[in-house]
This record gives sequence, structure tokens and C-alpha cells, in this order.
Amino acid sequence: MDPEGVEMSMLLSIDAIGKRYSLLPSEVLEKASTFDLVVLDAALGYQSYIQDKAEGKKQTPKLSQEEMMAALERVRNNGNDT
Repeated sequence: MDPEGVEMSMLLSIDAIGKRYSLLPSEVLEKASTFDLVVLDAALGYQSYIQDKAEGKKQTPKLSQEEMMAALERVRNNGNDT
């Protein structure tokens, strides 16, 4: 199984939900919905954010492709002004 593949991601999500709510994987498959996955993703993301903040790690800004292209263009234009 590919450690970075979709199957592994789903198995790890099932495992995380099971650990969090003390359920067997088969119970998670029977009872969980996509809402549970959304909540899990938000909770794990927030835990990671809190841990990174406590360790003084800087957050990577969430930029759209348009914002990144505009920033790149500003850098390119600044280099041509000299």
C-alpha cells in the first residue's frame, strides 16, 4: 500500500476517529459520515496549529494562485527597477 495514497489516508482517518471516540474501525465504517471526517480534519488541524504556535513555528500563509502570481509579479518588477 502506498504510504502517501488515498487508501492509506482513509485508513488513518478511520483509525483517528476510532481512537478519538473509542470505536472499532468496523464501528466507524458503520456509523461515521463525511461530517465526522470534516470535524476530524478541523480538530487535527487546530491541534497542529496550537502545537506549532506553542513551539514558535511560523504558519505558512494560505494564498490563492492569483495572490501568489501577483506577489511573483511584484518581485519581478522590483528587480527591473534597478
